[in-house]
Amino acid sequence: MVFSSHIFIFWFLPLCLISYMLVPKKAKNSLVLFFSLVFYAWGAPRFVLILIGSSLVDFYLAKGMVNNYRSKLLISIGVTLNVALLATFKYLNFFIENVNFMLMQFGIEEVSWTSVALPIGISFFTFQKISYLVDVYRGTCRPRQSFINYLLFVSLFPQLIAGPIVRYKDVADQITDRFASENARERFNGIFRFVIGLAKKVLIANVLAEQVDNMFAESNISDLGTISVWIGMLAYSFQIYFDFSGYSDMAIGLGKMIGFTFPENFNYPYISKNITEFWRRWHMTLGTWMKDYLYIPLGGNRSSVKRTYINLWTVFFISGIWHGASWNFMLWGIFHGSILILDRLFLIRLTSKLHSVVQVLITYFLTLIGWVLFRFENAADFKLIYSRMFSWQLDTTPLEPSNRFYAILILAALFAFMGMRKKVETATNGLYQPSLGPGTTIFKSLTLILIFILCVSELTVSGYNPFIYFKF
Repeated sequence: MVFSSHIFIFWFLPLCLISYMLVPKKAKNSLVLFFSLVFYAWGAPRFVLILIGSSLVDFYLAKGMVNNYRSKLLISIGVTLNVALLATFKYLNFFIENVNFMLMQFGIEEVSWTSVALPIGISFFTFQKISYLVDVYRGTCRPRQSFINYLLFVSLFPQLIAGPIVRYKDVADQITDRFASENARERFNGIFRFVIGLAKKVLIANVLAEQVDNMFAESNISDLGTISVWIGMLAYSFQIYFDFSGYSDMAIGLGKMIGFTFPENFNYPYISKNITEFWRRWHMTLGTWMKDYLYIPLGGNRSSVKRTYINLWTVFFISGIWHGASWNFMLWGIFHGSILILDRLFLIRLTSKLHSVVQVLITYFLTLIGWVLFRFENAADFKLIYSRMFSWQLDTTPLEPSNRFYAILILAALFAFMGMRKKVETATNGLYQPSLGPGTTIFKSLTLILIFILCVSELTVSGYNPFIYFKF
């Protein structure tokens, strides 16, 4: 079930909210847990058992760490089990495929096996479960005494599938004492945030995605010339941004509707002046997770310069394989890790002498180069795209995108870069705060109604509604 589907918008969400407002406080967590498990089970019910079973193991491991001289052993077991579970479902297929490829080179019979299905959202909730275990081990938070409350943290439906990655300490108090923040103003603010995210997804990302997927389809990709490839990659860069940030907005808004405050996940990443800044603005909850639970434990920047660079490179290599079990994601992670190292060596000093607009364009260009690796799993495809980007060639068969596509592409670029003006960035972020005056409330209400009508109309007309990050 996706947030931008009719079943979610017109059935699941209203039923959840009405039930939530009617039940007494002591039953609210159990109710949200019930709806969260139904939400997760909608597509593949069998994976709910994996979610519950692994959470039960983590729950008792965390409880066992308190005042226990074997806490180091228990945290090692917990992290290992979570990583092993993720590796089995996400990387076993990739591993066996590559083993079979190597065996074929030597004329050896391939290993017979059955492909393993990937539980949706496993990359996200695995990181959340690991953060809980580590925080309890470090003593920064106490373990939950109620399994229902812990399972609610892991399976909370607004952020279960694709984040934001919520750490236990961020919501620990909210799980048991969030009811003071549940009021009409906060709930309205949550609805507004949800509809803005829905618009990003339905009115921008979906429109771009349909044309991008058509342009880069196997039957068309070899016909593309230089201009078409650049247009396609520009569109993809905005598609993935509005797709993922739209989902995050919807998740944050849904959380607000039931009293939870989730961390922000995006802050105009394409206005960054260097790749280092880009990663402070793009998928921010992943960046802070990697910093706190991987980069700093590896030594961070407290060791030698060489060791710091190795740590950076390692973090982004792991970030790459976290996104997907294929070589292109590894290369994407290596690419970004390498650029971050170049930033520290000389790149930031070099580009800081340039005009801010030039810095932003250079950073966006580097990001775009990286998105090629992210978009194409097949090495032959991304080699072809790179060759067309940096050599001149005409289309063999013109695809002729619609005027609507170009209009949305221009609109997406304006929205993505308008934060370059600090006042605009501050003002737009301020729209997500609770309304203080009647004028602001009326404006937000009218905007909400208009955008929602447009989104529903688009969903009714178009059946094209994927989410990029669902496959991670």
